[in-house]
Amino acid sequence: MTDRSCMIIGGGRGMGAAIAREMHGRGYRLALMSPSATCEGLAAELGGVAHRGRAEEAADTRALFDLTMATYGRIDAVLIHVGGPPKGDLLDIPEEDWDRAHAMVLKPVIRVAKLVTPVMAAQRGGSIVAITTYSAFEPSLMFPTSSVYRVGVSSFAKLYSDRYGPAGIRMNCLLPGFTDSLDVGRFAEQAALRRIARVEEQAKAAAFLLSEDSSYVTGQSLRVDGGVTRHM
Repeated sequence: MTDRSCMIIGGGRGMGAAIAREMHGRGYRLALMSPSATCEGLAAELGGVAHRGRAEEAADTRALFDLTMATYGRIDAVLIHVGGPPKGDLLDIPEEDWDRAHAMVLKPVIRVAKLVTPVMAAQRGGSIVAITTYSAFEPSLMFPTSSVYRVGVSSFAKLYSDRYGPAGIRMNCLLPGFTDSLDVGRFAEQAALRRIARVEEQAKAAAFLLSEDSSYVTGQSLRVDGGVTRHM
């Protein structure tokens, strides 16, 4: 198939941009979204289309979906990559920040799944990948709201895979560790490999889950953390 398309939420810079480049190299046509103009510049470079917007805004995710369908007529792969939600000392985090974390992390995955599932079902296949964090299964007080809501994404992905696997649609989560898209070099010693990841390494793992290379993988949470976590 030469007309495959990939819709990327959070595809303007860092890990999302690296994944866009990797998917482009694999022959996917791209539709990108990010809060800044970086998605527009990258889309122009890679021959794709873009909509500037935020994952937590329903109108923006709908606009990206409509743009993707109007441009390509199909959606084969979807990546959902959102920013970090609010942090703080556990019980000092205000209720509105917990609400914001829910709106940023979990709701976009559910909302996007509702948009693309009818399209993928009609195509008899597709892959959805949500990027979360290594701490989803080892909660960290460094990232309290993220730890709470990102494990919810893994739970949703498992339920979704049960419900829509018969339609040939897969959903998985990528759980990256400390990666050079952020200033996290000071945490390198926490990894068994004693270094942080390169965005290109995370991009290859994401592309594996997004593409038919992982055609028998669904409902899974793949940790690409260099051995930071102890969860087995």
